[in-house]
Amino acid sequence: MTRTLAALLVLSACGAGAAPASAQSYPSRTITIVTPAPAGGVTDTIGRALAQRFSKAWGQQAVVENKPGANNQLAAEYIANQPPDGHALFIAPDGTFVANPSLYPKLPYDPYKSFTPISGLVIINHGLIAHPSFAPGNVKDFIALAKSKPGEINYGTYGIGSSGHLNMALLENMTGIKLQAVHYKGAAPATNDVVAGHIPIMFVSAGSGAPLWQAGKIKYLAVGGTKRLPQLPDVPTVAETVPGYEGVSWFGLFGPAGMPAETVAKINGEIRALFADPEFRKSFVDRFMFQPIVGSPEELTAFVRMEEPKWRKIIADAKIKVE
Repeated sequence: MTRTLAALLVLSACGAGAAPASAQSYPSRTITIVTPAPAGGVTDTIGRALAQRFSKAWGQQAVVENKPGANNQLAAEYIANQPPDGHALFIAPDGTFVANPSLYPKLPYDPYKSFTPISGLVIINHGLIAHPSFAPGNVKDFIALAKSKPGEINYGTYGIGSSGHLNMALLENMTGIKLQAVHYKGAAPATNDVVAGHIPIMFVSAGSGAPLWQAGKIKYLAVGGTKRLPQLPDVPTVAETVPGYEGVSWFGLFGPAGMPAETVAKINGEIRALFADPEFRKSFVDRFMFQPIVGSPEELTAFVRMEEPKWRKIIADAKIKVE
């Protein structure tokens, strides 16, 4: 019995040390950060910033892999089926969790059960951009033109149920206008078509639109946040014309369900350290006009659960359906 007790104590000690050891050994190989959009969009930009930080902090390569399509479903399903060891991570836009459940009756993932929440990342203000040839120069004139031509004005989105789609649907709902959505597989190709004049208008990240506006390639009608942006003080908000309107989107970092708590804590801690870095805030957060929402996994879960009912109602009111 003495030998047996001694053996059990040794096994117990080994078990107690297992959790810290796994955290210390992570990462043990390349980290893949999956984004559900093509290169050049906001998710890609955020992913590359995280990859650079992780590689530098942990001495293991971190890479970004773009898996666009099906309104984030391809990337989400891929992550949901990866080993939950932290080497496959997912930068998820809001639509993954707050729009897709209302749009697709048979999702290839469960919004709450298929993933491990790690941390919120950023909220982005949307900018209402237009091709220079588009006649309206402000929201008031845009609404007036749309009312005179119901269903005739096209606008770009990043897919059915994407933030660019839902924010325009919200504007339609609040103003009584009717527009025609043209769906793309990401914000970058849609923006390129606005620049080229193939579509006249869309909502896109304010930070993505600013350089194009400064170069004279697009017009800025408004920004979607509740307040004017310090970086764009002369650009009004939509809410100045349509009181109560807010057009933003958010992103969070997730992994497959079942990730060890200590691995989640290690990744979360590195994200907090990155966003606390004054140089990073200046060169990245402020540059792209992001609003950080870095926090605990529990805060991210609570945020998702708060957002989903709001957008479920907007989707229902706008009668948005997957064709």
